[in-house]
Amino acid sequence: MKVVPGFIDSHVHITGGGGEGSYKTRTPELQLTDATLSGITTLVGVIGTDGTTRTMTNLIAKSRALEEEGITCYVHTGSYQVPVKTLTGKIEDDLILIDKIIGVGEIAISDHRSSQPTVEELAKLASAARIGGMLSGKAGIVNVHVGDSRQHLNLILDVVSSTDLPIKQFYPTHINRNPHLFEAGIDYAKKGGWVDFTTSTIPKFLAEGEVASSRGLKRMLEAGVPINQITFTSDGQASLPDFNAEGEMVGLKLGKVDTLFKAVKEAVQKEHIPLEMALNVITSNPAKILKLHQKGELKPGKDADVVLLDSDLNIQSVWAKGRHMVKDGVALVKGTFE
Repeated sequence: MKVVPGFIDSHVHITGGGGEGSYKTRTPELQLTDATLSGITTLVGVIGTDGTTRTMTNLIAKSRALEEEGITCYVHTGSYQVPVKTLTGKIEDDLILIDKIIGVGEIAISDHRSSQPTVEELAKLASAARIGGMLSGKAGIVNVHVGDSRQHLNLILDVVSSTDLPIKQFYPTHINRNPHLFEAGIDYAKKGGWVDFTTSTIPKFLAEGEVASSRGLKRMLEAGVPINQITFTSDGQASLPDFNAEGEMVGLKLGKVDTLFKAVKEAVQKEHIPLEMALNVITSNPAKILKLHQKGELKPGKDADVVLLDSDLNIQSVWAKGRHMVKDGVALVKGTFE
């Protein structure tokens, strides 16, 4: 067996997401074994497009439920929309007063579903996140959903160039969603920014140009992007909507957290990236970006989040905070309603 740190999935719709195709397309909540059978011992929950029927109170309650069932779970405050719909009324107060809240997001840019935030609006919310993070000892990161628009990451770069905010205040995701955003992502990372790939996908999206996370990792490394600036997240329980040229939804699939390690495994087995390097994108890298000091490494004093892999890199056993959750690929602990 190979022993590795428990995986961190820092972008999951733990209460469900979706809704772009009306009420019936609201996706279901995450179950405990969705995570544990996938080797995931730490989650960060987010709200996406729907900031009305998906609420911060529900998100925090679900994060506490997952904690009670045995894994670690944090959340970001807000959703796609600006102004941010917080729990307490202020971003700073959410971060300082609510233990589970470690950042802001996912704020949508370059997308027809976003609230079309301005440079000033994004700068102000990022400033509030930064101050709240500093005063609470948390990351205070701004998790940014980047859509298909040719504006790419320009809004973030405009904020960075016109204010004193550092580029690493922002944590953009879905960088691999199309070829032109991926290339912009390489340039962004070379400027010092974090970049996050989304592992949930469908064959149609890949055929239309989405960059597979495993291949994208290799290409970024070949382009000279340091491994410690790259992460993978699953976008689990999100809807994967397919829109036509008029912005009308014509198809829908569900994001899965089990894609997280599958993408890392593919990077090792198909792209020949060393396991100890590929694992960084779901262990030590997100732990450092999000200031999860007890996570991401196997060291004395860290949380006992441990995964055992067989010689073919299949997940065999999982421990979360010292508790044996999965043995021989079978869940020993199940969620309350599983």
